[in-house]
This record gives sequence, C-alpha cells and structure tokens, in this order.
Amino acid sequence: MSSDEFPEVTTVAGAVRGRREEGLAVFRGIPYGQPPVGEARFAAPRPVRRWDGVREAMTFGPPPPQEPLGPAAEPVGGAPAGDDWLTVNVWTPDADPAARRPVMVWIYGGAYKFGSADDPAYDGSRLSRDGELVVVTLNYRVGIEGFARIEGAPANRGLLDQVAALEWVRENITAFGGDPDQVTVFGESAGAGSIAALMAMERARGLFRRAIAQSVPGTFFSDALAADIAHAIAGELGLRPTVADLSGVDPRKLTAAGAALSARMREYVPRWGPVALTPTPYSPVVDGEILPATPWEALASGAARDIELIAGHNRDEYRLFLLLGGLLGQVDDSLASMALGLFGPAPDAGQAYRAAFPEASAEYLFELVQSDWLFRMPSLHLAQAHAAGGGRAHLYELTWSAPANGGALGACHGLDVPLTFGVYGGLGAMLIGPTPSPETEALSARFRSAWTSFARTGDPGWPAHDTGQRLVQLLAAEPTVAAYPEEASRRIWERHTFAPLALATP
Repeated sequence: MSSDEFPEVTTVAGAVRGRREEGLAVFRGIPYGQPPVGEARFAAPRPVRRWDGVREAMTFGPPPPQEPLGPAAEPVGGAPAGDDWLTVNVWTPDADPAARRPVMVWIYGGAYKFGSADDPAYDGSRLSRDGELVVVTLNYRVGIEGFARIEGAPANRGLLDQVAALEWVRENITAFGGDPDQVTVFGESAGAGSIAALMAMERARGLFRRAIAQSVPGTFFSDALAADIAHAIAGELGLRPTVADLSGVDPRKLTAAGAALSARMREYVPRWGPVALTPTPYSPVVDGEILPATPWEALASGAARDIELIAGHNRDEYRLFLLLGGLLGQVDDSLASMALGLFGPAPDAGQAYRAAFPEASAEYLFELVQSDWLFRMPSLHLAQAHAAGGGRAHLYELTWSAPANGGALGACHGLDVPLTFGVYGGLGAMLIGPTPSPETEALSARFRSAWTSFARTGDPGWPAHDTGQRLVQLLAAEPTVAAYPEEASRRIWERHTFAPLALATP
C-alpha cells in the first residue's frame, strides 16, 4: 500500500515502491530491460518483462561488468550483485502525473569501460530539489559487453542501452511527475560522447529535446579499427571476437582480458595510432547502421537541428591524466615532440604549437595538445557543427581551478561533475577536498542553476555560440561571458575534421 513515506508508482511493466528522502520521492533499481545474459548476451536490449505485485525500488541495481583497476584486482565496486545491469533511478519532488516537470537524464562517463549509476557522485537529490525537476540516472553496458566489436552482435550495445532507457523515460516518466516532452540528456566525458552519438542516431530521434555534453571525447572508431581491437582483446583469452566464442565466458574473465590489453596498448601504436596511448580500447563505432556517421558530420548536416545543445570543456582537461600517470614534472622535450606529432592535427602541428605558445614548457605542450585532441577541440567543433546544421548551441569553458593540491590540477578533467551535482565525494573529494568552500558552493549553484534553467526553458543564461563573436560562458569564481579564450588552439585545429579513427594500413 502506498504511503507518503513509501510512495508507489505504476509503470508500464508493473508497480514500484520507493522511499521519501528529504522531501523527494526516490526510486532506485527499476529495470528498463531484461538482464543481457544467457541468450541475450551481447544482444540489443530487450523489453523488460512485466511483474505482478509491487516491486521494491529502494536500492541501486548491480553495476555492469567492468574492468578491474589492474589485471589482478577486483572489478570496480566489487563483484556484481546480480545480472540486472539495465536499471534506472528516479528523484522527483512529487510523483504526481499532473506535475509535468522537466526531466534531466544523466549518462555517466568512464572511458566507455567504467561507471555505474550507484556512484555517490551521481546523487540526483540536489539537482532535483533545487531545480524542482525530475532527475533520472541509468546503467548501461560498458567495456567488452557494451562497446567491443563482436561478430554476430550489434555494434554500440551501450548506446542501444541508453536508447532503451530513454524509451523507458518516454513511456513512464509522467507517472513520476515528469514531462516526456521536456527531456534533457546530460553527461560528462564518455557520457558526453554518448550524447553526441545519440544526437546522430536515428534510433534516438524524438527521445530528448535538449542535450548537455560536458567534455566530449573526439574518439570514435572506424569499423576496421574496432574489429582489430576486439581481436586483440579476445586474443588475450585465445578466443575470437565472436558471440559463439565469448557468450559463454564469465564477464569477469572478459573484463580482466580488457584490462590486460589496456596495460600494454602502447605496443599497438603502429596499428592503432594515438588510440594506443589513451586509457581505453573502447569508443562508439561508426558502423554505418546504428551510428551512421560521426556526430560532427551528422550535426553539420542538420541531423539534430531540433535539439538545443550546451557543449563545453574544462581549461586544463589532460592534467588529471598527467597526475594519474605519474607524469607531473616528468615530461621532457622528446615526450612533448612525440605527443605533438601523434596527436596534432597536421604534420606541422609541432611547429604550429611552438609558434603559438613560444613560452610554453615541454610539459605544458604535452598536456595542451592532448587536451585539445581528446576533449577541448571536439567539444568546440561539436557546437560549431550543430550551429552550422541549423541548431542552437551554447558553449562554455570551466576555468576555475580545483582547490585541492594547491590548485596544481587547474580546471582538470572531471572537475565539472561535482560542481554539476553539488556532491563532493569520490573524485570530487580528490579535486575539491573534504569540505567545499563558499566559493565552490557558489560556483556549483551557478552550474545547477544554468543546467536546470536550460532543461526548463532552453536558455542557460548566456548567448548562443556563433562563428562571428564566438561568445562562451566562462565558469570561474566570477562567471563572465567572453570571446572563446582558446583562440590559438582553435586556429591550429580549425581545418581539422574529427573523422572515425582508422586502422593503420601496412
């Protein structure tokens, strides 16, 4: 029986019971698809089966299988507690079908190989409460289960999971007080890359009205490159990358094989190019069917002109990876020259960067070209492509430095996530410290206000981006609207096309 403390909602598949938490009705672990195991392993997500009675929705669903932190380590978050990997979670001020509140759907990042919605960093309560809207988070398959190019299986299964979750939102969110015609997807890093892909996918058409892409990765794979990487991953187990070979293998063995390959990807630079120097062997695949073109090509042709977009990046994206890789203070001229040659947009990129940044140290050039290649220029180009295709795009750059470590990490990758949610555990604690300062809270409030205003009205509070003035919102202790500040990088990359990354030919 429904009560104020334990609200009940009837979904298309059956009734669920949540819990009242600090003024919100919260529902966790609601399945949006059948467990993708057994005959459904490596298949497109299948509609959830109906259930009788009332299903308890008070705990998060198990995370999808994902790589351990090292070949001998346990998977992130410990062993999965079940195979119901495809679930959603809902925070709502009032589960009243008449409320018709805007809906924000979060898609997590994690290099397309990590991540789950039970991460405390993705708690939707402050966004829901402050913005008086409905927040949804979801699990989707990552790593081999979600993105490896497996023969006999559809490509981009992780993206298909996201589409299925958005279909669940369309069919069910009214019962939770949400408006299915006012859905905004938002995500960071691989989550932003997923959103860029969804904007290019016919299967996702009509499932959301607005999109917020925070630090869009430029890595999208060609079919040939993805297939070659899959051969290398399956080869770690002496198998072929086929459904027949892999569907009977325990997911933990597969994730360990992926981790083993990740640890020695440098060996594949001659075949895979710059991908071999990234942290992950997974990305969306431009397969010509599920994902017909890169987001930049699709958006420039007008494929998503009816979707309003916020895209942006952090000023010092790659510095986090310098820290995690133990490279802070260790980069010399030879490493910088290697990075400029491998990641730069043209054969003379090294010369162009050194001319544009004559006072830059070797380490800064090493960091800068990878920030540009991986996140900054893909995010800028996405906004430009969307505007060229007739859409409206708002651009931002986070320039506020993380206060931890004396500010040494600057405005690094991932800093926007705790500011977006107003939650400071996990990565947020590492970057911000255990207690947020008044300045941190003020900037976080600015993030949440802009994001929720955009979800409600399409206006985040600053002008749309165009190729004339190139105005952007600079998110700092004192946010301002200004001309795009990374003009030198923009000029170096202005003729570059973010095409599917190719397999090197012998």
